Parts: sequence; structure tokens; C-alpha cells
Amino acid sequence: QGQLIESGGGLEPAGGSLRLSCVASGRSFNAYTMGWFRQAPGKERDFVAAITQNGGSTFYADSVKGRFTISRDNAENTVYLQMNNLAPEDTATYYCAVYVRSSSLYYTRSYSYWGQGTEVTVSS
Repeated sequence: QGQLIESGGGLEPAGGSLRLSCVASGRSFNAYTMGWFRQAPGKERDFVAAITQNGGSTFYADSVKGRFTISRDNAENTVYLQMNNLAPEDTATYYCAVYVRSSSLYYTRSYSYWGQGTEVTVSS
């Protein structure tokens, strides 16, 4: 079956940095494109970033371009999200997931195996 486990969230002041990790357990997802999404309280879950199977291509939401970097270590079955220059509007629960459907990379319905999420709070 397999599951994803996110970690690395926390409380940071504006301008700070965090690195989120997403570890696959129970099976490997190395053959899949992986994505990060985030959901702020009372809002929809939005696309943040995605990375192809071998890490050759990455995709970002406009709101995080130049500040966030997605990467993966297939030997460790782990996907990372390095977040720099954090802003209060980055406050959300961050989720990783597996891209399993041939529809838009930016839609939540294209993904499965959602993790439980890790909370990020950025203070102003």
C-alpha cells in the first residue's frame, strides 16, 4: 500500500527557513512524480511544487518561485521542500502526495497517497 510521512514543520519568524521532508513508507514511489501542496485554515489545498521521477524537472507555484526548492533522494525514498525567506502568507499545513493521474500537475485530484501533513507557522 504505502504511505507518506511529512515532517520538519514548525514556527519561524518572517525571513526564516525550514526544510520539510516527506518519507515513503511501505513501498517506493521513486517511479512517480511527487508534489507538495499546502492548505491554510479555511482555504483550499493549493499546489506548491512538484518534481519528476529522476528530479530532472521541477515545477513551482508563482507564489513560491525563487524562495522554495523541491528535491528528492530516491535512495532514501524522500522528497524535500526547502523553504527560504518565509513570509506570514506561507503559514499552512503542508502535504506531500504522489502524482498518479494524467491530468494537470497542479490539481489535487491528480494525486494520491496523501500524508498527514506538517504545520508551518510564520510570524510577522
